[in-house]
Parts: sequence; C-alpha cells; structure tokens
Amino acid sequence: MRRGGTPLRRTAAVIAGSALVMSAAACGGDDSGPEGGGTGTAKGSTLIFASSADPAILDPAFHSDGESSRVTNQIFETLVATEPGGTGVAPGLAESWKVSEDARTYTFTLRTGVRFHDGEPLNAAAVCANFDRWHNFTGLAQSDSVSYYWVTVFRGFAKNESDTLGESLYGGCEADGESTVVLKLTEPSAAVLSALTLSSFGIASPKALKDFKADEVSGTAESPQFTGTFGTQHPIGTGPFKFASWTRGDKLELVRNDDYWGEKAKLEKIIFRPIEKAADRAQALRAGSVHAFDYADPADLESLRSSGAQVLERAPFNMGYLGFSQKTEIMKNQKIRQAIAHAINRENVVKTKYGAGAKVAHAFMPDSLWSYSADFAKYDHNPAKAKQLIAESGVADPTLEFCYPSGVSRAYMVDPAGNFQLMKADLEAAGFKVVPKNSPWSPDYLNTTQAGDCPLYLLGWNGDFGDPDNFLGTFFQSYSSQWSFRNEAIFRTLSDAEKEPDQAEREQLYTKANGLIADFVPGVPYAQSPSFSAAAANVTGWVPSPVLNDSFATIELK
Repeated sequence: MRRGGTPLRRTAAVIAGSALVMSAAACGGDDSGPEGGGTGTAKGSTLIFASSADPAILDPAFHSDGESSRVTNQIFETLVATEPGGTGVAPGLAESWKVSEDARTYTFTLRTGVRFHDGEPLNAAAVCANFDRWHNFTGLAQSDSVSYYWVTVFRGFAKNESDTLGESLYGGCEADGESTVVLKLTEPSAAVLSALTLSSFGIASPKALKDFKADEVSGTAESPQFTGTFGTQHPIGTGPFKFASWTRGDKLELVRNDDYWGEKAKLEKIIFRPIEKAADRAQALRAGSVHAFDYADPADLESLRSSGAQVLERAPFNMGYLGFSQKTEIMKNQKIRQAIAHAINRENVVKTKYGAGAKVAHAFMPDSLWSYSADFAKYDHNPAKAKQLIAESGVADPTLEFCYPSGVSRAYMVDPAGNFQLMKADLEAAGFKVVPKNSPWSPDYLNTTQAGDCPLYLLGWNGDFGDPDNFLGTFFQSYSSQWSFRNEAIFRTLSDAEKEPDQAEREQLYTKANGLIADFVPGVPYAQSPSFSAAAANVTGWVPSPVLNDSFATIELK
C-alpha cells in the first residue's frame, strides 16, 4: 500500500467554573452557555478546542492532514473503525464483515436505520457511490496533493492520467440489497481492511456530493482550489456531529447530531479555534478561553500539571524525518544524500527539541511496530565523513534549498523552526550552503512538499493503523511525487509484503525493506516521540488514540 508520504496532541489551572464560563463566552459570544464550566454533567455544553491550524478541507477524500481529519472524524464515519485507544479494527457503519480466502473480496453488512445529516438513507448503494466516486476522479483530483489517501491505498483510478499512477487495487463495489456491500480488489491485500479505518474513507451523502459540487477542483497540484462548496460549507456525513459554520482563522463550529443512529454525543457543540503556537494554546487554556488542545510542548508539561490541568499522553506511534525530493538534480546524487545523513546530529535535535520519552529514529517506522529490526545501515553524526562524501559526489559548492513549515506543531515536530535551525547549522558545518524556504503548513507547505517541489524538507508521519505497510508502504511502495524516485527493488519488496498472507513471511519482507531503504537513503528519519494533550480539569471522557482517530462524542464537561 503506497502513499505519497505526508502526513499527521492540560491547563487552565483548576479554574473556578464561573471563570471558565466567562472566558469562554468572551471568545465566542455565548458559545459555552451557562453550563459550560459548572459542576455536574453539562449535557448542553460547548467544548472549545484549540487546534494548531485550520483544516485544509472538510471533504475527507481530499485531505491528508491531522487538523482536517480531527474535524471530519466527528462528521463522517467509515465502514470500519479503530478501537478506542488502540489500533485494532472495530465495527463502524458496517456492523460485521467477511474476507474471502483469496483476500480479494470483502463483504460488509451495514447497520440499519442510519441516515446522513441531510436525511438521505445510508445504504449499500450510497457506500458504493462513494467508492465509485473516488475511483473515477479525473484531472487534478488524481494528484497526490488532492486525493492523497486514495492514491496511497488504491494506487490508481479508472483512467489514470499520469504514468506515476499504478493499476488500481479497486476492482468494483456491488450493492447486494440495502445492507450488503461487496468490495472487490484486483489483487490480494493484507492491509486494506485496516486502511479503511482512515478518515479519508468517510462515507458522504451522494446527494450532497452532487448538489454541492464536491468534485470541482481547479488551480494546480501545488495550490488546488476547491470551487465546490461541499468541503467548505456542506460536509454531510452520518457522524455524531454536524457542520454548522466555518470562518477561517477564527473558528469552526460543529453541533450535535440529535438524529444519530448510536449513542448521542454528550456535548451540544464543538468549537475549533486555530492557535498556531503551543505556548499560546497553553496560555489560552490557563486563561479559560479554551477547554483543551493537542500537541502540548513537552517543555510546558510540568507547569501545566502544577496549574491543575490534566495532561494526557499518547503512546509514540510516529516518526519525524528529513525528506529528499529527487525531482531536483542534486538529490539524485546518492553521495549527497549520504552526506546529509551523516551531517545531521539527530541526538542533539532530540535532546534539544523533544521531551521525555522521545528517542532518535533510525528507520521510517517506530521501533515498537512489529517487524522492526535494527539490522540495517546507520548514519552516525560524522561531519568529516559528510565532507568526504561531498568531495566524492562531484558536486562543487553544494547548495540545498531547505523547506520548513510555520503554523503547525506535531509530536514528531513540535518546533519546526527550531529543528530547521539546528539542522541548518549541521549542514553548513559539513560544507553545504543552505537556502531557507518557509511557508504556512496549510495549504502551501503540504501542497509543495507533496508535489515534490521541496528538495529538502521537514515532515513526519503519525501512524494511521497498526501495520508496517502504513509506514514503509505509505512512503516507498511505488513512485510518488513527494519523493520522486524509482527503486524497483524497494517497490517490489513492499508490494510483496502487502500481498503476503503469512505473518512470519511479512515480517521478513519488511526487515529486508528496511535494509534496502537505509542503503538507498531517500531521507533521514530522526525522531519518534510521544505526544501530549492538555485539558481543563472539568473535561472528561477524552480517549486519545495512538492513530489520532479521537472521537469527541464521549467528551463531557463536568
């Protein structure tokens, strides 16, 4: 399973309830309501959540960033879900499923009585309409920067318009009556069921997709423009919350879906407010103007705890990396890539910029994931070796355009600018000239890196599900614009690993792949870290997911 490779989390002192209410109201009228911070269960209350950035888009098929999926996870639902707090597969819109012996046919039995937010019924035909929509994307919608996860998981389309796309894994969808969906694949996949838990496979109302012109995309791969209003004003799914309004840079509001098929959400409303810096999010929590936030700076954790806030830790299921785009000539030179790997002092970056529990990453997967092996080439910090490799490369006065984002904070990259400065100093000490290029995370940075237009860039990946394919296959199973290289040995090994039904054989294949990748040096993994969330003392029921599939439906304000 391949992906283009981007990506993808307590304060206020124990404030008196009335103070929290007043502050919340001050930032959003009477958003919080009189029950927002009092004692007891606030059944009609409002949660104000500080996100690190605005979502890119609210059409699940067209996003790949964590801030978008955080919101769409509340609006849309997938056929299968992720177990709360874990990585296992659980029922979603499908209450059960069966897999054929050849792993090419998946049969899902849907829940009955489910309706979209616009009143349309959720049935097998509606599910198949979503799969057929994705499979039949054309033009700009086929680019990695737009339909990232479809390209990742299903590889291609009904009619590929680029030679970088592969033959589609999607073999068709059939509605057998109202409640049975038969999904067919063109070849076996040991990872596709887990992949369907991704928020990008959220099932949308076919009527709303048509009425609000969801597929209208213009602009360029680097800067797509969504001219339809489905993903900005009318995202309609089946989830426990419904879209209410969105003013970019200010707030995005969701309201409880009182017609939800399952247990109703405890909250009446959620307000997402973008606050770029972790320190500012922490201060907003202390001041009582927000109830919770993700991506707390590890340096703030003790002060948050001492102020009476709750601190929640997500188990590390991520890695930060320095990526290379071989779309540029200098990055095609393997000795230059090796020189960069030896130039970077990863231990210093982790020690300086990361908190407790963080460690140096040597592979493009967490060391806690099954099939991880340390039996591959390592690149220790060695400036002299880096200089030697530059001399051997034949590149005189090597210049690197180094991209890094603003307006974002991630567990694998809490301080992008700080990481950049440390790495820039390392590269210059080894003999590189560094040209900085900074841009906002969404949409500029994400679009530029996914299009392969950043020769050297900072990114990372938080796992979406518990399979090595979600890391190694995400990045390197076939050609992607972001990395812009072709290495058939790597592609073939990862493809074989995805198809292999035997677990022991899969482990050996992923171990082999890690060795091939380390030798090829498509980038430099450098950090893996737990992430931390913060919430006011009266926030209960928040279950952080290691794959970031948090449901806010269980949250209450006491």
